[in-house]
Amino acid sequence: MVKIETARLRIREYTIEDLPELQQILADDLTMSFWPKPFDHSQSENWILTRGIENYQTGYGRFAVELKKTSEIIGDAGLLKLEIDGQPENDLGYIVKSDFWGQGFGYEAANALMMHGFEDLHLKRICANMPATHYASIKVAEKLGMKLEKRFMNKRNRNILTCLYVKS
Repeated sequence: MVKIETARLRIREYTIEDLPELQQILADDLTMSFWPKPFDHSQSENWILTRGIENYQTGYGRFAVELKKTSEIIGDAGLLKLEIDGQPENDLGYIVKSDFWGQGFGYEAANALMMHGFEDLHLKRICANMPATHYASIKVAEKLGMKLEKRFMNKRNRNILTCLYVKS
């Protein structure tokens, strides 16, 4: 069971009971403004199941990011094996509810999960991809010590210019 704690956050496996809180995050227009569109209820349920619960036995997956003080879920982060621009990758992803932007939570969660990937999963390479205009996410990747490897047109996200950051 993956459970990671940082100074302010608890990163833990989802349960299906987390769906209402996750749905509020993934349905928010501002939070999801760099995604093709906000998620509806069935997309959020599918996210918990296919990106989360079904991956946990491997150590991978997307996880609930909650504040330690209140146990409120404020985001979603994790590592997934994905194809990105035609190549298999260990993709580090992070979503923080817009109400909590600018407070360092994205970096805190991503850093903890990157350490999990390198130390516990023994990964040799981790990447993060984001729209070229998502400057806050780029800042997180750079603060993590990731380097820009390439830019590509992302067919999975409106064919927009996307950055691929990597740490090996």
